[in-house]
Amino acid sequence: MHEISDKATISRLADLEDSVRGSVLEIAEGVFVDAFVKIKFAGGEGDVRIGRNSYLNSGVVIYSGNGVVIGEDVLIAANCTLAAVNHEFRSRDRKIVAQRFQPSRGGIVVEDDVWIGANSVILDGAVLRRGCVIAAHSLVRGEVEAYSINAGNPLRRIGYRE
Repeated sequence: MHEISDKATISRLADLEDSVRGSVLEIAEGVFVDAFVKIKFAGGEGDVRIGRNSYLNSGVVIYSGNGVVIGEDVLIAANCTLAAVNHEFRSRDRKIVAQRFQPSRGGIVVEDDVWIGANSVILDGAVLRRGCVIAAHSLVRGEVEAYSINAGNPLRRIGYRE
């Protein structure tokens, strides 16, 4: 089910799929969804909620998985992927596709006033706190502190503890 504000701008070239499991896509007023944005309900029963005045640039892909919450005034640059789901792969006796999905790591939460740079990938379990900036080409799966800047470090893996 889609709950889209009549004060949101959705490109006619965006692809907002319907959920077959009853998940909700909620888009608040002032949101701009550019051409070639894809929102796909896959890998779980999570909802996708996009807060007021947020901007999804061309080529953004969101997989609902375990849920994606995007706050207000969030900027997501071109070609970013938010994937709130992970395939299971540990059994060598079964093909990966037959193993389905791993348990939820909590979905994805992007708080207000966040900027995600181009070509970044945000994974299940990521929490981007208010006002943080994610540099282009980043991979995020953990928590990013409020008002922190991950700048000048392309392909940095954020939230990994090895």
